[in-house]
Amino acid sequence: MAYRVKQLPPNLCFDEFRSCNHLMSFNCCDAVSHRRIVTLKDRLSKDIIDYFEARYSVQERAKVQTITIDMNAEYASFIHRLFPNAVTIIDRFHIIQLAGRALDNERTCIIRTFQDKHSRIYRILKSQWRLFHLAEEKINDTKLIYLRGINEYMTQQNAIDLALDEFPEFKTVYQTYQGILTAIHQKDATEFKNLITNYQVAGNQMDVTISTFVKNGSAVLNSCRYPYSNGPIEGLNRKIKVLKRSCFGFRNIHNFFIRISLIHE
Repeated sequence: MAYRVKQLPPNLCFDEFRSCNHLMSFNCCDAVSHRRIVTLKDRLSKDIIDYFEARYSVQERAKVQTITIDMNAEYASFIHRLFPNAVTIIDRFHIIQLAGRALDNERTCIIRTFQDKHSRIYRILKSQWRLFHLAEEKINDTKLIYLRGINEYMTQQNAIDLALDEFPEFKTVYQTYQGILTAIHQKDATEFKNLITNYQVAGNQMDVTISTFVKNGSAVLNSCRYPYSNGPIEGLNRKIKVLKRSCFGFRNIHNFFIRISLIHE
């Protein structure tokens, strides 16, 4: 929708969503009030830059203080051009998601090496994958519970320890994941920086994730320094998905955007 709000808020969120005919569209909202700023028909850098430069002066854009994004490298490439004084923040959820994906990939690689599909360790890694994603403070280490898939009574901590003791390389990935999780939850930028700076390449799935964090540098650490996240814009995108589902999709993107403006205004 090619309109402009009277004044850009100091804190913005950028994200994209699937609109019509498999097209990805751009969405922007206020990180504090959750008010939608603009929805564009595509997410091309050229069109996003054209929109903001055509409608807002340099002085207006210079008042923007933070931009919260996901791991989309295209956004990071033009944010400083549009908003010269804005700080880029990588959304905390996407940081944890990327680290969790590395943990799962390493676990899956180990599972593929098993010859005995009925072994105890195989069943722990296969059926109890959610345990490895729990934060350490949420893991039960005292109460015996029945774990389906393993078909045994044991504590959650015991199941995790059995797998980690069997595969030290997986333990390294797991400990790095827990370190990232703790730093993000406690919003400890110093600890997060130490973790990614002192990380030793070990030839596992976490190596690429850590190198991505190092590449994004301060934008990743800003997730701990600022309270903003992409939660507000994810909520707006969720409403759009519900709209599409309730209307069985849209063929005409113009009509679709009219409906979007009605549910967001």
